[in-house]
Amino acid sequence: MDIITINELEVQFHVGVPDKERLNPQRLLLSVELETDITEAGRTDDLSQTIDYGAVSRRLMGLGTGRSWKLIESLASDIAALLIAEFGAQGVTVEIKKFIVPQARYVSVKLRRVAGATNHIRERIHAGPGGIPGSWR
Repeated sequence: MDIITINELEVQFHVGVPDKERLNPQRLLLSVELETDITEAGRTDDLSQTIDYGAVSRRLMGLGTGRSWKLIESLASDIAALLIAEFGAQGVTVEIKKFIVPQARYVSVKLRRVAGATNHIRERIHAGPGGIPGSWR
């Protein structure tokens, strides 16, 4: 499978668990890998035979308009679903970098989704490792 990459697309989205953190948009860097067959596009030099990375970039930059997310995990999942549904990617990898922890260069989430696959969904449990209420598995 061939891969089209958009690396570190800068966006300003409302993201954060506390309400106060979501009041103002934050700088995020989005990186996506779109899995698709570009054989025909390479042979014909025809944009309609591939995924238009310009259109993908514009769609991603506008995604945050009027929306907010508590978790970058949710945002990454939404982006992956959008890229598969709207652009026909056969698989996608999404990485989101957030600049919220002063002692770290960034924090990030990276996920991979495949078209038509049942993707893993986390289950909320009452007590996780160490008996911590509300942890995820």
